[in-house]
Amino acid sequence: MPIKEQSRPPRPRLIANILLAVSGLFLLVNLFLPNLFGSQTPGVPYSLFIHQVQEGEVSRVSVGQNEIRYQIKAENGQPGPIFATTPIFDLELPKLLEEKGVEFAAAPPPKNSWFTTLLGWVIPPLIFVAIWQFFISRSGGGGGPQGVLSIGKSKAKVYVEGESAKITFKDVAGVEEAKTELVEIVDFLKTPARFTDIGARIPKGVLLVGPPGTGKTLLAKAVAGEAGVPFFSISGSEFVELFVGVGSSRVRDLFEQAKKQAPCIIFIDELDAIGKSRSSNGFYGGNDEREQTLNQLLTEMDGFAAGGATVIVLAATNRPETLDPALLRPGRFDRQVLVDRPDLSGREEILKIHSQKVKLGTDVDLKAIATRTPGFAGADLANLVNEAALLAARNRRETIAQEDFAEAVERVVAGLEKKSRVLNEVEKKIVAYHEVGHALVGSLMSGSGRVEKISIIPRGMAALGYTLQLPTEDRFLMNETELRGQIATLLGGRSAEEIVFGSITTGAANDLQRATDLAERMVTTYGMSKVLGPLAYQQGQQAMFLGNAPNPRRNVSEDTAKAIDSEVKEIVDVAHEQALAILRQNRDLLEAIATQLLETEVIEGEKLHSLLSQVQALTV
Repeated sequence: MPIKEQSRPPRPRLIANILLAVSGLFLLVNLFLPNLFGSQTPGVPYSLFIHQVQEGEVSRVSVGQNEIRYQIKAENGQPGPIFATTPIFDLELPKLLEEKGVEFAAAPPPKNSWFTTLLGWVIPPLIFVAIWQFFISRSGGGGGPQGVLSIGKSKAKVYVEGESAKITFKDVAGVEEAKTELVEIVDFLKTPARFTDIGARIPKGVLLVGPPGTGKTLLAKAVAGEAGVPFFSISGSEFVELFVGVGSSRVRDLFEQAKKQAPCIIFIDELDAIGKSRSSNGFYGGNDEREQTLNQLLTEMDGFAAGGATVIVLAATNRPETLDPALLRPGRFDRQVLVDRPDLSGREEILKIHSQKVKLGTDVDLKAIATRTPGFAGADLANLVNEAALLAARNRRETIAQEDFAEAVERVVAGLEKKSRVLNEVEKKIVAYHEVGHALVGSLMSGSGRVEKISIIPRGMAALGYTLQLPTEDRFLMNETELRGQIATLLGGRSAEEIVFGSITTGAANDLQRATDLAERMVTTYGMSKVLGPLAYQQGQQAMFLGNAPNPRRNVSEDTAKAIDSEVKEIVDVAHEQALAILRQNRDLLEAIATQLLETEVIEGEKLHSLLSQVQALTV
């Protein structure tokens, strides 16, 4: 459990607060009610004062900087009353007083009263004491680690069993290999003696590597939940502040807290925020805050286990190639666990977990949904379930239907429908032929997935229509023929515009970009060029990071660069001619499907499969 700090004695603080409140009250009274403690003199207008002087009613006058006091002449042997008025700039006043025989003099400067003197000596020290106590209370009392004096304290969030919902391996799906790797960590935290008795040493650090949204943070929490130990969670960016040295101080404080609550787990998310390679940033030594933080982390990981405290450091990153080699050597992050995107069965298990929180209809087939979502990470699938629930609620259904999931997939892949974006008849016709061109060519290409839907309803930011292709199985390798088929499918829309309208539009810009990028990867990365041979001309991610080069290609000669460009152009040109040939051979079917699409705006399901089954392959 967290260590409670000893409470501060309340008596000095209470006395200081009372003195401060009393002094503040007297100060307000002295400022806003200055005459409360003295006699009050009746005030009159300056014009009345002049009139009384001219009438000879005034006996004596005291002229001050802010006030004129005068006394009326005595009557019946009694001194006359005293009045006050506010002076104005009047150079004739002394002459008038002298003419009327009035005794006048300048008033002496006001003296500070005992009360004002007391305030001047008491208030400043009390204000200083109050400000000091404020910072002390913010740093050590009820303010937590937000005070100025605690800037070097760790900002890690501590999760203790029983304080929040417990997360275990049952709550994590789709990463079975990673869970198997981490079971050993859980066993060591539960029964460390079983390992130490035979001389085994558990890894000090475990690095979780994988794309964003695959569940790295969730896995770390599951390890802590399974082991039943405290879990310190902090992001790498929370170590670094404006002031140099704060990051290293927070690292020290974090490990000190962890030792007190051992056995426990320290989880550092986005480790690359402080663990980037020092050579890549161009600094060696000096006062760079990130370098000092990294150095302190390396030192702590070397020495925190010396005292026998069972503390395991888990870290997560989606950019392992940018990390400093000193972090990844044995004795620090000994083990790297890949948390990859789930396969078909993994996606189905993830959907089952997230579907427990919503109401599903009887027609929902989670396996079919998993089949339609290749490449989706765990966070994507969680978002998909939420989108389907929102659609069902918007349509005032009590449960989520299969059609809600189908629409949610299209929303995630292609964006929201833009029914307000109305196309004119000419543009609508061009888009229809363009999308049918993609579908006809794609239906004949192996490895490009099955065409499930054609739509000319605008979606997303710029898509005026779309053709939805979904793979029938998870693929991890693709051959040269399949890649060339993908390029031909991408060029099918532009080819249909050429055949039908004899011209091209700007609608194929994204298709051309994707086709060119894929062709360049075939040449520079995959070695699929007979002219250039099995060589890699594209820089790896590590080399790109270290060199800070905007061009992903290696430094090649001018002749090699020309050869690469020529090969890329040849691949795209061949795929373009292939798409044109397929569409010319199926011109009647192209016209028939496009005409039907213009009438219905959407063609999908068995009806679309029946039409595409009539596509004739090219005859050699």
